[in-house]
Amino acid sequence: MFAEVSLPISSFQNFTYSIPENLKKSLLVGSKVKVPFGARKVSGIIVSLIDESSFAGNLKSIIDVDDNTPVLSNELWKLVNWISHYYVTPIGLAYNTVLPFSLLSNHNPRKAWFVRYVARHKNNKKNTYEKLSSKQNSIFEATRQAPLEYIKVSRFKGISSNPISICKALEKKGLVELEKRNQDKAIEETSFKSLKKNILYNKEQLIVIKSLKTAIKSGVYSPNLLHGVTGSGKTEIFIEIIKTVKKLGKCSIVLIPEISLTSQIAGRFKQVFGDDMALWHSQLSKSQRAKTWRDINDGTCKIVIGARSAIFSPVKNLGLIIVDEEHDSSYKQDSPSPRYHARDVAIMRSKIEKCTVVLSSATPSLETFYNYKLKKYNYLTLSKRYGDALYPKVRVVDLIDESKESGKFNIIISGLLQEKIEKRLSDNEQVLLIQNRRGFSPTVKCSDCGTVVMCLACKTPLTFHKYDNNFKCHICGFTSFKNLDNCSECLSQNFSYMGTGTQKVEELIQKTFPNARVARIDHDSSKNSSLTIKILQKFQDGEIDILLGTQMIAKGLDFPEITLVGIINADLGLHIPDFRSSERTFQLIYQAAGRSGRGKKRGEVVIQTYDKENLVIKAASKLNLKDYYNNMLTDRNTLNYPPYSWVSKVEFLGPNLKSVFSLSNRVRNNFFGIYKGLEILGPAPCFKEKVNNKYRFQIILKSIKKYDSNSEKLHSFISKNFIEHKNQITGSNKINIHIDPISMI
Repeated sequence: MFAEVSLPISSFQNFTYSIPENLKKSLLVGSKVKVPFGARKVSGIIVSLIDESSFAGNLKSIIDVDDNTPVLSNELWKLVNWISHYYVTPIGLAYNTVLPFSLLSNHNPRKAWFVRYVARHKNNKKNTYEKLSSKQNSIFEATRQAPLEYIKVSRFKGISSNPISICKALEKKGLVELEKRNQDKAIEETSFKSLKKNILYNKEQLIVIKSLKTAIKSGVYSPNLLHGVTGSGKTEIFIEIIKTVKKLGKCSIVLIPEISLTSQIAGRFKQVFGDDMALWHSQLSKSQRAKTWRDINDGTCKIVIGARSAIFSPVKNLGLIIVDEEHDSSYKQDSPSPRYHARDVAIMRSKIEKCTVVLSSATPSLETFYNYKLKKYNYLTLSKRYGDALYPKVRVVDLIDESKESGKFNIIISGLLQEKIEKRLSDNEQVLLIQNRRGFSPTVKCSDCGTVVMCLACKTPLTFHKYDNNFKCHICGFTSFKNLDNCSECLSQNFSYMGTGTQKVEELIQKTFPNARVARIDHDSSKNSSLTIKILQKFQDGEIDILLGTQMIAKGLDFPEITLVGIINADLGLHIPDFRSSERTFQLIYQAAGRSGRGKKRGEVVIQTYDKENLVIKAASKLNLKDYYNNMLTDRNTLNYPPYSWVSKVEFLGPNLKSVFSLSNRVRNNFFGIYKGLEILGPAPCFKEKVNNKYRFQIILKSIKKYDSNSEKLHSFISKNFIEHKNQITGSNKINIHIDPISMI
């Protein structure tokens, strides 16, 4: 008897091992085993058991079986195999995504040093600061910019190789406080107290609830699109139908795209379901994730709420999957492999487990909208806001006209938006401002010679982050803490800080409205989840007047006292060379507008743009979704883009430009099995040609659904033309295969 074993490596090859007599009765498909692999002993998964082997040589034997590792259920094993096939991923990597080996280890809670600013030297400020070294000053200023929260000391390793010693020196001066803290976070620490609601469902909500309860009770696969306008009470519907699932003795999975959304909905669910709920997201520590996984696996927690990887939760007797804000791009894993889309995995898992799946959004993805039109999904609609709240009034500001009239360039806050903010502040109402670009200035250049401060690894401008006093590459993550004293080319000390990020908007808002209480949430601040939660809690409690952020806060959050939403620059992302750019821009504007006026007072929205006549801006300002989506479908059909085709992106990358270019051309010139309905674009340089010292070329494959209804032709073509090349490539060049990419850049 022999076993085919898949290892968690990039090769598609499985390896055959003989089975010792003492293990023959204990091994099953899906068992985790330890095997010899070269000079190492590695863990792998049995993918099949066979009576005979065609291998002529001496086979190595399985060393041992891990009895502590649960064998995946038949349903999850089927899901692993589907992920492996559909996303063209070795089954070992697919398995390791569903059941990461790290979760099964015993992890003790980790402790780390944290530091917090303390203001004790107001009367001796100047003398105290003058005594600080440059490294001490850099760390101290960073803590001073976040006075509400402890900052992890290891964050400052870019400033010093031994930041704890610097922090201890600052503590002796009485400028900061140090504390060694447990890094594990309970649900209570990762959610904030939601507003309690007395729910009176309207007619539309009752229809939706009845339909979904019927589907859940039927115990069959039931795909549903819940298209509810912003503020229509979708969360309360989720709670109501989950109660039904729970009464039936079944489990539920709720997927949410952002950690900021997770914190709010977790608080609301905690009120209703208590300890029956488990929270799953990337900011949990290894020990917390391991404990949570085990609680789910043994049935202690029957409701799982989390980001995309929560779709692999080992719940038993699954009755319901909800994908909230299903259009959101964060559901797609870009790296590492498998590059899955959690929404599509949710659909497949619900098919396998014969349960109900709900795709919910005010702005569905075009693919989901198309599937509803084809009647593949049940269509459930909520066309009215909860409590008869009115839609906001929308005003569009032409920044070109504003610049001409004022004689000012690069206007951040228009006259109209400033007027509206002043009115809200005087009326003790709240304001939400969206600028979908973080940092202070996206581009810094020498005013004399024009040299731009660049990331050498990516050939893109570094973004200046004023509060941290550093330059960051938002592609590879490189961070420079060097002071910008002189231009590297002409030694000039004159620099222009071009473009606008959230930090620059925050600084302007604080200067313009000095009495306003302002807070910012973006990717930089959200790395500290507890600080993000504190900000959201303070905003809900009315202790913050103006909340500023990126697209993270443009969707899902529910604050009834927001009566004004300002979109600083609605054009960002509109003209990126990606066929989805207009769709994403429309969704961002529509979702952001929906944060306004969700309570008793009617809200307003101010959209600032340099392209007032653009069809996306016009449609979004009128909150006209269906007409715009129908127009987009027409355009997509003309160009043979999804949802009318299957698209895959094959990426070639390596450190040498000529070598990568040669590899991409060699592969392209040897294509075989080309069929009708297949379009091949490239090879061509990616829009971001160089990332992290690796050059990138790509080939785009479009397979028209008219000739390839289930994508099997495309998958067969990819298997024949790329997998062999992936297995043969040695050295530093790589080939990455992206099935259904959400970004073409």
